[in-house]
Amino acid sequence: MKVELLVSEWCASCHEAERIWRQVAEERAFDFQVVDMAQPEGRDLATRLRIRSIPALIIDGELKGVGVQSLEEARALVADAPPRQSTTLRHVGLGMARSGRLMVLAAMGYLVATGAGMTWAGGLLVDAAYRPALIHLFTVGFVLLLIYALAEHMLPRFTGLPIRTGAWPWLQQGLVHLGLWGFVAGFWGAGRGWSMLGAVLLFLSLLIFAARLAPLLLSPSR
Repeated sequence: MKVELLVSEWCASCHEAERIWRQVAEERAFDFQVVDMAQPEGRDLATRLRIRSIPALIIDGELKGVGVQSLEEARALVADAPPRQSTTLRHVGLGMARSGRLMVLAAMGYLVATGAGMTWAGGLLVDAAYRPALIHLFTVGFVLLLIYALAEHMLPRFTGLPIRTGAWPWLQQGLVHLGLWGFVAGFWGAGRGWSMLGAVLLFLSLLIFAARLAPLLLSPSR
């Protein structure tokens, strides 16, 4: 069974419809995909089925409903689907996952910390022993975490393929924080070993990131 939810960014009720259907998709084993009207596949779906209002629910290629179904109505529509076993693959829709939102918040925090540190130090070009630490707060803490969050949310939408979730995004993010602070500690006088350990942890985080994105980039897009 394939369930597609046609949505759009400007649709006020689409987020609620997605929330309900994601809950049902966690309970029942069917192929669930959130399709954005802004993407070519969304426009093709709307044209083929002559959909004039969203959110729209399509099951096995047939339009089954328009608007937001209640949780009970959604469960009834997929009652024939078997109970779902645990899975870590997730189709990305309009809403950013909690892991992604926290990465963006952490990135903003590192950006503020970098600005405060540079102001206290007297500027970006000040030749101080801790200058590399501040630079890494920006490049790793802000830039890398922002790339992680946007790639996790946008690439699955562009390819139409699910991304691996579960513990992986949290481990990926945790290694960034531990690696960054280990790296920074080395420049603040804790010793070269801390910087080396931090670099290893950051590299492991990048490996997890690459492993999560590889199926999206190497598989044919839907």
